[in-house]
Amino acid sequence: MLVLDPQQVSRMTNVTLWISLAFALGLIVRQIGLPPLVGYLLAGFGLSALGYKSGIFIEELAHAGVLLLLFGVGLKLRLSSLFRAEVLVGSMIHMLFSVGIAVLAMYMVSGLDFKTMLLIALALSFSSTVIAAKVLETKKELRAFHGRVAIGILIMQDIIAVVFLSASGEQTPSPWALLLFALPLLRPLIHKVLDLSGHDELVILFGLLLALVIGGGTFGYLGLSSELGALILGVLLSNHSRSPEVSNALWGLKEVFLVGFFLQIGMYGYPDMDTVLIALALCLLLPLKAILFFSILLLFRLRARSSFLASLTLATYSEFGLILANVATKNGLISNETLILLAVTVAFSFVLAAPVNRYSHSLYVRYEHILTRFESHKQHPDDGPIHLGNSHIMIMGMGRVGTGAYDFFTERKQRVIGMDSDPGKAQGHVAQGRRVLYADAEDPGFWFNLKLEGIQAILLALPDQEAKTIAAKQLRKKGFKGIISATALFNDQINPIKKAGADMVYNYYDEVGFGFAEHVWEELHSAREGDTEETSTPV
Repeated sequence: MLVLDPQQVSRMTNVTLWISLAFALGLIVRQIGLPPLVGYLLAGFGLSALGYKSGIFIEELAHAGVLLLLFGVGLKLRLSSLFRAEVLVGSMIHMLFSVGIAVLAMYMVSGLDFKTMLLIALALSFSSTVIAAKVLETKKELRAFHGRVAIGILIMQDIIAVVFLSASGEQTPSPWALLLFALPLLRPLIHKVLDLSGHDELVILFGLLLALVIGGGTFGYLGLSSELGALILGVLLSNHSRSPEVSNALWGLKEVFLVGFFLQIGMYGYPDMDTVLIALALCLLLPLKAILFFSILLLFRLRARSSFLASLTLATYSEFGLILANVATKNGLISNETLILLAVTVAFSFVLAAPVNRYSHSLYVRYEHILTRFESHKQHPDDGPIHLGNSHIMIMGMGRVGTGAYDFFTERKQRVIGMDSDPGKAQGHVAQGRRVLYADAEDPGFWFNLKLEGIQAILLALPDQEAKTIAAKQLRKKGFKGIISATALFNDQINPIKKAGADMVYNYYDEVGFGFAEHVWEELHSAREGDTEETSTPV
């Protein structure tokens, strides 16, 4: 007879409740147009109200989710994006101004001492790496120009947070941490092991080993940020041809683990009404945070569109701020009530950021005529206009579908040009002899500045549904009379793209089946013709 330990039964009951409540609320908020993560946050607050604490299980699950998310970001990150003035200098300027504004605001409405105000302001100066990375990844914009700028700024903020943690005495780097500078020397070995891992479950285990053990575990053991370790290990693997395969293999695990992170945020404490009102008041500073980012990025000659999208991505408070606040609480610098206040404020910022970022492109289109007035006359070299030469077919999105279409037209002696928002991918195509330029297809300013004389057809092979819809609308708004063709993954995506202005929309899977059968049909007829010729040839 099986006898279960009471503690084991309690843990199983807790896990069942957490999963059930997270799913139920995630499903409900999804039906009203909000991301499921908002439901997970609400589930965390509900569990906190019922007296549940996060516990070791949720904490480990949440930590693993964050590490896998940052490892995935590293897989798609190019280090050159960090060594730019808008990232290095821009992040510093924003932090100084945002801390100063927050301290001034608290001084006017609260009786806190200066040290407490400074710690709260510092915690609120960071933007959420988790939310930003998830938003950019979901919208396939991690490698778009504004996405690279936003991620670069977030990494700089994380580095500053690591310095603060080290200075606080909570995490003191070990002298052995200097050995981590030799990590790039291990890149060939890491690539070789990935090659030997095949394409099955070993790929998943190897990704977990790099992100959680070598990255998170080793860096944490040496007194450094485990999040930074996971990110760096992802960067070491980023130039491998199979890095997208690793990212896709870990995607499901990462999504499940991140549910634990959002539950944990909600379970920091159930706030009273005063705490809720103060947290809402602090969220009133979020527009100022976004405006400050927007202004700073414009100073570095980014276009209004890139500055706007990056600013909305960064207009949150950060889970890293909670980590800093937790350290300050343990050291007696701030009270536990202040920690709960910050947790609620961060959670509210997540709730506000979700719908705003979902409609960020539509918001820019609506206010473009106002925002473009603030642009500099001198444009950033990576954010300038595109010249198409004498091409008459343009393909947006040079993934497998776009590349196949490009090669099809090239073989038929057509003048075709491809564009992609990933500069690395664009450079790879150029190295293979294709005419491919870096461009962000979702940028209304891009379509406005683009000279389309001579272009007869535009193929939208972009991965994002919203991007294809916006591109079709902007082309028709610009007066383009040629053919607009687009791809779709599902049948319910076809009509919205057509209504936006596309002439033809093709379902991937329908076309793949037809093309597959067509190749076999041609091969059969070729073989029959060969047999006929051989039979009719005189001996």
